[in-house]
Amino acid sequence: MTPVWTADLGDGTYRNPVLNADWSDPDVIAVGEDFYLTASSFGRAPGLPLLHSRDLVNWSLIGHALPRLTPAADFAAPRHDRGVWAPSLRHADGRFWIFWGDPDHGVYQINAEHVRGPWSQPHLLKAGKGLIDACPLWDEETGEAYLVHAWAKSRSGVKNRLTGHRMSRDGRALLDGGKVIVDGDTIPGWFTLEGPKLYRHGGWFWIFAPAGGVETGWQGAFRARDFFGPYEERIVLAQGRTDVNGPHQGGWVRTPAGEDWFLHFQARGAYGRVVHLQPMAWDADGWPVIGDGGEPVAVHRKPAGPPQPVEAPATDDAFPGGRYGRQWQWTANQRAGWTAEHGGDGLRMACVRTADAHDLRLLPNVLTQRLPAETFTAEVTLALESAEPGARAGLAVLGDAFSWIGAQRGPDGEVYLVHRFAEPVAEHERDAARPVPVPGGGPVRLCVEVSAGARCRFAYDAGEGWRPSGPVFAATPWRWVGALLGLFALAPDGQGDAGTAMFTDFRIN
Repeated sequence: MTPVWTADLGDGTYRNPVLNADWSDPDVIAVGEDFYLTASSFGRAPGLPLLHSRDLVNWSLIGHALPRLTPAADFAAPRHDRGVWAPSLRHADGRFWIFWGDPDHGVYQINAEHVRGPWSQPHLLKAGKGLIDACPLWDEETGEAYLVHAWAKSRSGVKNRLTGHRMSRDGRALLDGGKVIVDGDTIPGWFTLEGPKLYRHGGWFWIFAPAGGVETGWQGAFRARDFFGPYEERIVLAQGRTDVNGPHQGGWVRTPAGEDWFLHFQARGAYGRVVHLQPMAWDADGWPVIGDGGEPVAVHRKPAGPPQPVEAPATDDAFPGGRYGRQWQWTANQRAGWTAEHGGDGLRMACVRTADAHDLRLLPNVLTQRLPAETFTAEVTLALESAEPGARAGLAVLGDAFSWIGAQRGPDGEVYLVHRFAEPVAEHERDAARPVPVPGGGPVRLCVEVSAGARCRFAYDAGEGWRPSGPVFAATPWRWVGALLGLFALAPDGQGDAGTAMFTDFRIN
């Protein structure tokens, strides 16, 4: 299938964003001729997505480094704004490393010999509240290792500063009590300094870190001869005359051809934090210049290198053998029995019994993927196999508000096409359209068409052609997280097996 969004223009140039979906807080490294990227996954599982590219423009999703969020008990239910914040990806001492800050628990680290794993179990390197955006550095000039992190005021009462530590090379221990190495409060006009990425270049320690807020801020660079400072600063990327608001945190990477590039995100409301690629050079004073003189580029020459096929992270899924693809994540740690493998194609989901059937935002058993572009259509076929009165399944757009279309078993034993929604402040969903009997009980084809502004129009085909359902729904983000497409199956609270629902042929056009 042709990707719904392609950054590669096919003529040696690319357009931004190179990843037009919610790959928040990206970090990138080069290992040989390969590039790897990870991003925040917050409270979804599996976490820590791993993407691969050979040219920084065409990307594929190759897996996840964190099968389950930890501590597991904290993520048995959805925690959309918690979990894995702003990870850093590195390759040192023959291993891949990922460090991240969980704002409620501290700084974690995992590592692996191969990027596809197996990855080690999470190691809590520094416990504490409000420790976020952690990044390590292995200094090959001195043999020392270091760690820098930012602070979340919501947990610690502190923000706008970066703390540094000396670290053991095995990433298992910090060797000092830490020191504030950059205090944003001492820099006129700077606020909400966060997201540091630590490098060594040209005899300097470098910290690339954004400030000014996700929606409206800028990307800064800091340098010092000694890791603990003092640092001098400069703004190296800002919106300027472009429409790329608040170009925010990301990572610098040098290609095998010796070119420098910078990947960062742009916050786009319900679409989440999309990823842009900027050229990068160094001025006469040794400072980085990102984009076009410090402003984001819309179209640019691709990085030098051999031709690569046009590619984007997968979206479509035939669910072969009852298994779902890498593009899907649950809204909490998965429990056994939510899906059932079988011999054919299609995803058989258990209708999980729950007292929270009135509100999809509270359910851990929603299988989600990112909105893949600004405009698209998502379709899936659903057969409600459960005979349980009140059992339901459907296709949803999830955020602080949500809407879904699907099938529900009525008290009369018949299957009804239902369409429901809930506003951000609402605690219960309500009908967006009147229930409609499904001839023969189904299956039914479901559809959501997303247009500019994340305006969603739902429709269904129960064998008589496509029919629209309900008014337009405006998708909304969660805190820090863009809106999501979701598949779910559930049943009213009670005892015993409530049966299943079968999803087949998920497609995005």
